[in-house]
Amino acid sequence: MKAWIFVVVNQKGGVGKTTTSVNTATALARAGKRVLLVDLDPQGNATMGCGVDKRGLHRSVYQMLLGLEPPEAVRCRTDFGFDLLPANRDLAAAELELVDLPEREQRLKRAIAAMADRQDEVILIDCPPSLSMLTLNGLCAANGVIIPMQCEYYALEGLSDLVNTIRKVQTNFNPDLSMLGLLRVMFDARITLAQQVSDQLAEHFDEKVFKTVIPRNVRLAEAPSHGMPGLVFDPSSRGAKAYASFGDELLARLAAA
Repeated sequence: MKAWIFVVVNQKGGVGKTTTSVNTATALARAGKRVLLVDLDPQGNATMGCGVDKRGLHRSVYQMLLGLEPPEAVRCRTDFGFDLLPANRDLAAAELELVDLPEREQRLKRAIAAMADRQDEVILIDCPPSLSMLTLNGLCAANGVIIPMQCEYYALEGLSDLVNTIRKVQTNFNPDLSMLGLLRVMFDARITLAQQVSDQLAEHFDEKVFKTVIPRNVRLAEAPSHGMPGLVFDPSSRGAKAYASFGDELLARLAAA
């Protein structure tokens, strides 16, 4: 069985990539899917948000990408129903070290292929906030792109650059890559500009915009400090309910594909 591989990407920082990755993994695992979350960010926020102490890691995505450790030696189980390939600050060195390696942009794709016997149904890749070699590895490994974005003016400018990057990766490295959809996050309906940008996204991208909207929510922001997804930290919060709905919408899209 071939897994669905989604990369969660946006070159702008602080837009909810990691929150989206961790909570979507949780939602899909609760729906009975076998899920693997890949932390491709040297900050290791997804790792910490899953309750794994990045400071105590002896093996991480860094060793896996450089071929120093097999994927199974890096992979670990979380308490939330899905597996994790964790990361820490060691991964920052990979940016430089990958430059001289053969097929440098395909290292993650090859590592995922080596785990094919694990029968993962969905693989989510949380990328760093930059269009870097690590992000390129994520885009080359995936078959779908999920773009979390805030509904503000600067986000629209950055979106144009990101869409162009996705097209270049499609042309040069990964013809199977496609933009699965845009997810509106940290949304505040009281702000007129947010609603205007949301309407513009719907007009220009049509069905590529997910119907689910993730509201700005304090409980989602608090959850990582407790080492758990928002869906577990406070299931009754508006943010947790929104991510549960997003998981359902994502599964519906996969079923229709």
